[in-house]
Amino acid sequence: MPKGEFSAKELTRKRKRYRMLKKWWKRKFFKLKKKYDPVGTVPMAKALVLQKFVLQQKQPHSGLIKCVRVQLIKNGKVVGAYVPYDGTINFIEEHDEVTVQGMGGSQRGQMGSIPGLKYRVIAVNGTDIYQVVKGKKEKPKR
Repeated sequence: MPKGEFSAKELTRKRKRYRMLKKWWKRKFFKLKKKYDPVGTVPMAKALVLQKFVLQQKQPHSGLIKCVRVQLIKNGKVVGAYVPYDGTINFIEEHDEVTVQGMGGSQRGQMGSIPGLKYRVIAVNGTDIYQVVKGKKEKPKR
């Protein structure tokens, strides 16, 4: 490591070179989230439901996970989204407008035993999905 009165230039050059090894910095510098994430740089997006389907959980868990395939309104990309809470899938029909949000997996990935899904449904037709399931609000008709 350089020492002395005139070492600032060398230290700056080294810091710039090693910055590229940091994954978070590279993602930010090359704007990779904007390029490759279907939702883009925003935390949530509106989408239209194309179909409902179920997935098997990954090992060692067992059970069926209710999901929907949605088409994002902003760019037309099709992604899968997990439907949380018990019995929520019954309140979602095809062609409903839902709001999807990232699930928060590490490095924009999946969560836990849910295979390949990066997004979850948080609202249907503009109403919070949790309140619709609990019976506090009624799902509006489209």
